[in-house]
Amino acid sequence: MPRTVPSTLKVTTLNVNGLRSALRKGLTTWLARERPDVLLLQEVRAHPMPEAFSDLGYAGAWFGAQKAGYSGVALLSLHPLSDVRVGMAHPEMDAEGRVLSAVVWGVRFVSVYLPSGSSSPERQSFKDRVLEDYHAWTQAALAEGLPLVIGGDYNIAHSELDLKNWRSNRKNSGFLPHERAWMSAHLACGLTDTHRAHLGERSEYTWWSQRGKAYANDVGWRIDYLLAAGVPVRDLWVDRAARLSDHAPLTGTVDLGGQRRLHVET
Repeated sequence: MPRTVPSTLKVTTLNVNGLRSALRKGLTTWLARERPDVLLLQEVRAHPMPEAFSDLGYAGAWFGAQKAGYSGVALLSLHPLSDVRVGMAHPEMDAEGRVLSAVVWGVRFVSVYLPSGSSSPERQSFKDRVLEDYHAWTQAALAEGLPLVIGGDYNIAHSELDLKNWRSNRKNSGFLPHERAWMSAHLACGLTDTHRAHLGERSEYTWWSQRGKAYANDVGWRIDYLLAAGVPVRDLWVDRAARLSDHAPLTGTVDLGGQRRLHVET
């Protein structure tokens, strides 16, 4: 049957820090209220659980880590998916279930969970190595010419505006000078940090440590992103009050444009 391309798509990215935990904290209630068209999840840490979302009309793709209870991403949608791509043909990254993409109404959406290097020097070395490979993968996706929206946890705060205590974190993973330089180069390949564009010079965070009173005092980091190329993403907002995990949902509206509102065969 012919279908009309919608003028906009609402997209949310969220690191759930364990899907079962997020479900207990009210994820399905939140989804029933907010109804994003596309939902990008990271740190799922569970086998595929489509039954948790089917009653709300969501279907999609899942990519778990080989290690049980670790990492993993998902991409759920109220609209049909096409050209689903599991992983990035990178044995180390794919073993940890970190990149998943699919096309929805002519836009390639990507759910990505980049490694943290905070646990050990070995994990920082792993992170540094795979960042370059992920950047090359992103460049190849951009070269295909489809509009691109990447949502996920990059485990990098790009600028001093992106974390509360930036002075004391300059030697810590997630705010190291070479990580920030990588993020600048990553954006320079043609990606817009839509949340930062929305904020201007204001600070707003998406993750808070579970230690101390970080959330209560808003001592956070902005490490979750909606990056876009070839399509505008507007109306960015962080639902800090949701408390579905130690990360907050980051949501935006993808403007497909009047020229995309046509009938297509599905």
